[in-house]
Amino acid sequence: MSLVDSAIVRLLPAVPKPVVRRISERYIAGDDLDDALLVVRRLNEDGKLATLDVLGEEVADQDEAQEIADAYRAAIDAFERGRLQSNISVKPTALGLKLGYDLCRESFEDVVRHAAEHANFVRIDMEDSTTTDETLRLYRELRAAGYDNVGIVLQARLKRTLDDVRALAELRPNVRICKGIYLERPEIAFRDFDAVQASFVQVLAELLEGGSYVGIATHDEWLLEQGKRLIAERGLGRDGYEFQMLLGVRPRLGDQLVREGHRLRIYTPFGRQWYSYSLRRLQENPKIAGYIAADTVNRLLPGRNGSS
Repeated sequence: MSLVDSAIVRLLPAVPKPVVRRISERYIAGDDLDDALLVVRRLNEDGKLATLDVLGEEVADQDEAQEIADAYRAAIDAFERGRLQSNISVKPTALGLKLGYDLCRESFEDVVRHAAEHANFVRIDMEDSTTTDETLRLYRELRAAGYDNVGIVLQARLKRTLDDVRALAELRPNVRICKGIYLERPEIAFRDFDAVQASFVQVLAELLEGGSYVGIATHDEWLLEQGKRLIAERGLGRDGYEFQMLLGVRPRLGDQLVREGHRLRIYTPFGRQWYSYSLRRLQENPKIAGYIAADTVNRLLPGRNGSS
């Protein structure tokens, strides 16, 4: 973490909410589904896929969890009507994991079933380490119930991840591999930058070797090059993998991937919980905070368009 990124993170709580809103506009697809669908359509027109995230997590109210599940079903219906190339990413705590596993499982299965009926796909997002076991259990149970239209996320930062890959190998899981944004205890997570990088590459190689379809989620240029190398070594075609990035983060780098012929999916969050999402995302990933701050300055300066 650079000193500049650290300083940005420390200042975030003091930034007025309207300023955070102005900064976040590029990185959140609006408050409502209609806003998000416009963003998805623009992404598709630019040759990119999307995965839609309804903002909201750590839900402690059953009615709120139901509202989020309903919003995901509405999104799936809208994708079909508009012939949009997008799937959904869902956090277990958004569908009530903190209220009880069985409640979350039932709600998740309803959403996954709805997606299957519309030939769509659900990515189970991974949250902090307190939810890892239950999230993997949820994935396994949905697969055992016959749902193949569901995938999981694994975090290179966690020391357990390579073992999780091997434990899931028989399922040939569809996996998004990312570094992980949660600050975990050093006993369970790598803290050193190089160790996280090395873990990412090792986990990615293991997944590809096992025949998994992998979403390589990173804005790190070195990791992108390692991903391309591993893909080329295995002779994978365009339909055998994809890269993934966050909406509005390093768009020029994403455009380059598309020009090179790679599939690129953009993680596209929307919803009324934009403020808490913005602060958490930036505080837990200072490097992203640095990217966004630099981009914002570029857009405010004459002659700069912030597209780096």
